[in-house]
This record gives sequence, structure tokens and C-alpha cells, in this order.
Amino acid sequence: MAGLKRRVPLHSLRYFISMVGLFSKPGLLPWLADVVTPLWRLSYEEQLKPVINGYRNKSTFSVNRGPDGNPKTVGFYLGTWRDGNVVCVQSNHLKNIPEKHSQVAQYYEVFLRQSPLEPCLVFHEGGYWRELTVRTNSQGHTMAIITFHPQKLSQEELHVQKEIVKEFFIRGPGAACGLTSLYFQESTMTRCSHQQSPYQLLFGEPYIFEELLSLKIRISPDAFFQINTAGAEMLYRTVGELTGVNSDTILLDICCGTGVIGLSLAQHTSRVLGIELLEQAVEDARWTAAFNGITNSEFHTGQAEKILPGLLKSKEDGQSIVAVVNPARAGLHYKVIQAIRNFRAIHTLVFVSCKLHGESTRNVIELCCPPDPAKKLLGEPFVLQQAVPVDLFPHTPHCELVLLFTR
Repeated sequence: MAGLKRRVPLHSLRYFISMVGLFSKPGLLPWLADVVTPLWRLSYEEQLKPVINGYRNKSTFSVNRGPDGNPKTVGFYLGTWRDGNVVCVQSNHLKNIPEKHSQVAQYYEVFLRQSPLEPCLVFHEGGYWRELTVRTNSQGHTMAIITFHPQKLSQEELHVQKEIVKEFFIRGPGAACGLTSLYFQESTMTRCSHQQSPYQLLFGEPYIFEELLSLKIRISPDAFFQINTAGAEMLYRTVGELTGVNSDTILLDICCGTGVIGLSLAQHTSRVLGIELLEQAVEDARWTAAFNGITNSEFHTGQAEKILPGLLKSKEDGQSIVAVVNPARAGLHYKVIQAIRNFRAIHTLVFVSCKLHGESTRNVIELCCPPDPAKKLLGEPFVLQQAVPVDLFPHTPHCELVLLFTR
């Protein structure tokens, strides 16, 4: 309304009134729609440039009892453990799962049902065969990762099982999947990193590669990479636009995964500093930087809350730093928030959240609250300037939310 306080020439008012009358005519409404909402003639599916069906580049399938009671069923869970009505259902009907992923899952099920070894449904009840992860890229390459509970099998017995599953996918019925690589991980925990229990390559290429934002990216078996490749390109472009980096800026990429955000902006910044928990992902980031001729980046392995304070202390106060954080659903550790708040050279922060409620909400409050010496939040608060949702997960209620903070 502030614009109405200015003096407007009489002829401008007459023009405005005439245009209001003009646009109120029914025949001109489509013209107005073309100007204001140029995509209105297209369906929502057509407006979304990224693929909305079969878009996942990574799927993890569980092994458990199916609707018929067979414990060697490969798929996804329906029901709740609390109510005791969980069943494992095949994924063929799901719109977000690629046919290739479902195919590999079906053949893994075939393999399990002909194996004399039982599946591991509950750790303390025994069993061996566990979940299956399938990763694919836009070139059609397929990596499969089988998780196996070794129980008390000897190394010789484990070797036999690895050879059997390898033979099934190379020369047996599973050869129809055309796997590019097959990994095997012995795990006695729900989740294991490569450091805790190495991924063993049974055959094929050790990595999968993807083309994104003019970069060739290397992806290891357990490295984080956005599960919607086309959507990820839109997400990272949005992040890049909001950062406003220039040749005098240091870009701090926290929870960087394979380093795509920082590396895609490296040519526009003076330096990229990445921090990531998984060592394999950091190795991927370093490979991607070297392969693409990027020389102004460095990546650090470890917990962000331990690395970030020391990393910031080594930088001069006069340098302008833009930070990008892309944490897991659990949000950022409190010490990371402290380090960001208390380092005055960070004037812009882009926060990418896949689950804004919960811990991420706490992060936002801590970033924006007044200085609080009791909580060691001494720096000036950030102000939320913009929020941009990016739909990376069609057919689901989830989306990525990109938040721009400045101070």
C-alpha cells in the first residue's frame, strides 16, 4: 500500500482505470492468465519438467513376511510394529520406484526362496539374508548392495554364500537384471557404514557415475546423493541462486555428501570448504573435483560439530563466508549452530531441509533468536528472508525446503 502514497499524474490514473475495465472483460481474461501464470494451460505433470514417475535413483528393499506369510518376501512394509500387523509387499505398483529397481528386488526374492539359508527378520532370532539396496543412474547403470548377517558362519562358509549369489546374478536367472556391479556387506547392526563393515565388491564397477550441472559425479555405495536426479538439479540451482556468491566469497558446504552443491558453485567463489561424515563420500567429492578440473576446493571428513569451529578459526575475519547446510532429518548438531552463529563473517546461510518440523525447527529458532550467553549463542541472529519449496518426491507428502537466512 505504500506505493499509493505517492502522487500519481492524472493521465496515469486514467490509464490505470481503463486497464482495470479492459481486464474485466471475459475475452481478455485468458490473456491476463498468460501474462501472470504462463503455464496455466498445462497440466501439473506437464509443468513439472523433472520426471515424476520412477524418479528414485536409490531404493532400499526390506526382507520379511509377505501377505501370504512367506518370510522371504522382498519389498516395503505396510502396517506398524506397534500393532503387530506389518507385512512386506512387493513394489511393482509404486509410481516412484523405477522398473529396474523392482526387477532387481524380484530376482533377489527368487534367489532367497531357493537359498537354504533363512532370512534375518529379527537379529536375536538368527537368519542371514537381509535388505537389498539398488542404485541407478541416468545412463541405465545398476548397482545392487546385499546386506547379510554373518551370525556364526566361518570365512569359508561366507565365501561360499558370496560365490552363490554372485553366480546367480552373473550367469543365473538374475543375469536378466544386467547389474553393473554387485556389493555384499556383512552387518550385525541395523545400519553400518563402510568404515564399520566394508562393502565387498563381488563383481563389476566399484562406483556409479552421474552427470549433473555439467559435472561428472562419482557415487560410492553408501554415499549420500539426492534420490531424484532431475529434481536435484533444480534444487541445487535454487541453492546457487540464493547464495549470491562471488569471487571474493568462501563457500562453506556443511553435510556436503558427494560435494555437488559446493563444486557446482566453485567457479563463482574464491574457495569451497566441504564437511562430510562419511569418508567414502568425501573421497567421491575429491575425485569429482579432480576429474572436473576444480582446484579451489577442499573436503574434510568427520562430524561437523567437531571440524567446523577449528575450520572457521583458521579463516581471517575479513573474508566473507556463505554457508550452505544440508543436514539429515535429525537436523544440525547444537555445536554447529553455535559455530555458525558466533562466526561473524558468515553473513548468508542457505539451509536445505527435508523435514522442517522437529529438530530442524529447533535449528531455525536457534539461528534466529536474540543473543543468549547462557546457550553460548553470542553472534547476531539471522533473519529468514526467503523460503522456496522444491518437490523432489512426487506422489508423496514430502518436499525439500530451501531457506535463505541473512544478517
